[in-house]
Amino acid sequence: MAAALPAGLPLLLALLLLLAPRGRAQGFGQSRFVCTSVPLDGDVCAAAAQGSGSAEELKSTVLQLRETVLQQKETIMNQKETIRELTAKLGRCESQSVLEAPPGEPKGGGAGRRQPGFAKNTMGDLSRAPAAETLSQLGQTLQSLKTRLENLEFSRMNSSGQTTNLKDILQNKIDDLEKQVLSRVNSLEEGKFNPKNESEERGKIESTLTSLHQRISDLEKGQKDNRPPDRFQLTFPLRTNYMYAKVKKSLPEMYAFSVCMWIKSSASPGMGTPFSYAVPGQANELVLIEWGNNPMEILINDKVAKLPFVINDGKWHHICVTWTTRDGVWEAYQDGTQTGSGENLAPYHPIKPQGVLVLGQEQDTLGGGFDATQAFVGELAHFNVWDRKLSPGEVYGLATCSSKALSGNVIAWAEANIDIYGGATKWTFEACRQLN
Repeated sequence: MAAALPAGLPLLLALLLLLAPRGRAQGFGQSRFVCTSVPLDGDVCAAAAQGSGSAEELKSTVLQLRETVLQQKETIMNQKETIRELTAKLGRCESQSVLEAPPGEPKGGGAGRRQPGFAKNTMGDLSRAPAAETLSQLGQTLQSLKTRLENLEFSRMNSSGQTTNLKDILQNKIDDLEKQVLSRVNSLEEGKFNPKNESEERGKIESTLTSLHQRISDLEKGQKDNRPPDRFQLTFPLRTNYMYAKVKKSLPEMYAFSVCMWIKSSASPGMGTPFSYAVPGQANELVLIEWGNNPMEILINDKVAKLPFVINDGKWHHICVTWTTRDGVWEAYQDGTQTGSGENLAPYHPIKPQGVLVLGQEQDTLGGGFDATQAFVGELAHFNVWDRKLSPGEVYGLATCSSKALSGNVIAWAEANIDIYGGATKWTFEACRQLN
């Protein structure tokens, strides 16, 4: 038999129901109630009215807590999504690092980080490129040298005995180089390549290419004895990080300059870097570059101006860029006509002296750090530098191959002023001959 309810308890329960918030928010723990006793003959509504202040405060607190929890829940969901995205990206990076790490290096998240003191030589990261791509690029270089040998043999039919001996010697060198490349690629594929010998191996291949090229160039020189010293062009047939030319002379401190050259390319996307000048502490002191799908740019002390050149059509074009430190005013000429101008390009910053001037590659370090994706592909000739702004008439004379055209008073185009490396070649310059 159920016990009788104490007097006044129904009224107390009714009051609790009035004070309790409607609905329960999950995760709040135990609800807290404020109880007020009501006499048996008292007015429940009056008692509720007396406790309404506490009820309103409680409702307001609960609503604030509920809003806070909803905001925190939304924040947590956003953070979880961000964490998932970052985890996925980290997984892809780690996977790529494992694929790209040279044999013998630890594979993991830190494999792609360059260690302090690591110097990138002119052969670049050949060991990290796919083996087939490495073999293809070097194979094309060797094929170009073979073609030059065949041209020599054909042009010296009258001295067949001497030509045969020279041809055999050089052909043997090329064969030996091909064996080195094949051996190196096979070692990479099998994971047997010793990273300690990487620099030495790269140096041997580059040295062999350079000496082979020099020997062939010496043989070809007999055919070019009648050529004026400035009537030559440099050819960079491949997008590599070891094929380049170096100007023997550095630049002085300059408060103005004009850089002019003949250029021919059909490389895509972007023809690369026709020239770069680096100084200690600043690899981008003076650079001309067309990288990817971007327009050609001139960089001075890392400041950039976009140039309105349209020259990527496989035809010879003459281009000039002039600049003065006063207000950073620059002008761009194509085929003798001014096509663009601007100002505020590295104003009041003189070009620093005692740097390294390279043709065909962009320098990330002084005299090196080449990146194949930024290499110039095409032909280049009559690279001249002045320490003043040329007049429009002087630029036009250069573009039309006028007999009165000036040579650069800082850098003049002459074979004796240029050293070439990695299989870049010299040929007789034809553009001015066609114009004349």
